[in-house]
Amino acid sequence: MSLDEDFETRMSRAMTRAMSHAAGEFPPHSADLVRRSVARGRRKRLFAATRVAVTAVAVVTAGGALMATGALGDHGSADPDRLWAAAPARPIEPPPSRAPAPISGEEMVRTLKSLLPPGGTVSAASGRGPQAGPSAVWPTAKLTYSTAKGSAGIDIALSRPEPGIPGDQQGQGGCLPVEVRPYDRCTTRHLPGGAVLNTTESYTYPSSDTGQKRWYVVLTTADGAQITVQEFGGGGEKASSGGADPLLSIAQLTSIVRSPAWKKVISALPAREAALSRPSATARKRVPAARMTGVLTSHLPRGGTVSDLNPGDGMVQLVYDDGHGKTMVEADAQYGMTALLTAHMDCAGVSGHCEATTLPDGTRVKKVQGPSEKGGAAQVWLVDTLRPDGRRVAVREVNSYAESGPVTRPRPALSMERLLAIALDGRFFTA
Repeated sequence: MSLDEDFETRMSRAMTRAMSHAAGEFPPHSADLVRRSVARGRRKRLFAATRVAVTAVAVVTAGGALMATGALGDHGSADPDRLWAAAPARPIEPPPSRAPAPISGEEMVRTLKSLLPPGGTVSAASGRGPQAGPSAVWPTAKLTYSTAKGSAGIDIALSRPEPGIPGDQQGQGGCLPVEVRPYDRCTTRHLPGGAVLNTTESYTYPSSDTGQKRWYVVLTTADGAQITVQEFGGGGEKASSGGADPLLSIAQLTSIVRSPAWKKVISALPAREAALSRPSATARKRVPAARMTGVLTSHLPRGGTVSDLNPGDGMVQLVYDDGHGKTMVEADAQYGMTALLTAHMDCAGVSGHCEATTLPDGTRVKKVQGPSEKGGAAQVWLVDTLRPDGRRVAVREVNSYAESGPVTRPRPALSMERLLAIALDGRFFTA
């Protein structure tokens, strides 16, 4: 036996005795699911212009394939669609004695700077490396990038989402529904190997289509890591009120998150422990999303169209168009709301036109017609009902496709009487 073989044998035995259970401590891979609203990425197809000069890179983390280079074309550029494809099937597991090298904040900054276009200058750079512990600290880097055309604030963060929860429901992954983010231009792209790429052109204040622009790209890998890069036009976040485009294009931001340069950082990310699945004594009953959707849509006038459906347990949003303009309609159904809402079912302090009544069966009803709390010219019509047993249904509509969006019609499409009929429909609470 050679000296190297003898050393490795003795080291392996020592580590086995010291860490006999470590091999079973790694959590299972998180499936890269897509939240219900991500499938509505709706406005703009991403022009993927990533060119990565590599020869053969395969990244494997936690026993799973992370990325592999594409075949080089005639001009020596890698196929970006294959960059995150699965690596060869043969598993490669690092010896337990070889822990990932620590990543410093300075290294995070150096890596980000190396991926920026040449010819610019960097200032106000800072970063931090990953740290394991009860509350994991995720690695980040932040800087200001400047050229003759201006400046942009750029920052990147890497994380590992909670196991068992779709990656696009954590961090900034996924396309948010139009009812929530009316001015976002978001796309979702599924890559070979199971990774999901989200690109978004938005604003620092997303309820408006003016002011500083914020573009961001999120890559959620098949094995449960998330890389997010965001860029602010005109300088750092909230440092500018102008509407200049960020310096780096969406394609350039995409090439940053898909770069193999992050493989070392990903391998050093702290592992998340799966939360114990045990029922909570205080868990609130919820009305299933399918039932919420079925009851609400059954009340919509015939002849109109429904789009941007955003269903959830206890809540459903949609956009209804009767041919005369779009209306956002939302219904919420809850149990056990007596203690929380009893003092709020009157008109005290309510702006706009308000009526509060009690029906013969004891159900309290509040009707409100007034301006949106988010400002702007949109009008909100609301019918809120609270039954004696604590069941509550609130139905609201806006004369726009989003409460903070532009007005699309003089008044909402549904009458107050129809909103009341929806709110009093007992099918919300019956299977």
